[in-house]
Amino acid sequence: MATNPNAMADALARLWTRFLPEIELRVGLLEAASQALTQGSLSDEVRTSAHAAAHKLAGSLGTFGLHLGTDLARQSELLLAETPSAQDAAALADWVAELRAVITNHSS
Repeated sequence: MATNPNAMADALARLWTRFLPEIELRVGLLEAASQALTQGSLSDEVRTSAHAAAHKLAGSLGTFGLHLGTDLARQSELLLAETPSAQDAAALADWVAELRAVITNHSS
């Protein structure tokens, strides 16, 4: 049985719309962690939440063809697996900003 490419694209578009609020929330958690790290106030609770958010984003963004988003989320996840240093703040901020842009561009 052949798959209709338009039906698949429509289904993915509906899934994107459905999961976008959750994706946005997860990116927001990463943004909060990045800001806290930059300010030198990253708590273990925020780090743990952001690590989980990055893990979930890394696992789901590829479904929507956002492979760069998956890579950025995975890099963030690895960085947040342990307590990052102050020197890691700039890299995390860059990755999270690029991740936000990938998601925003896909939503447009």
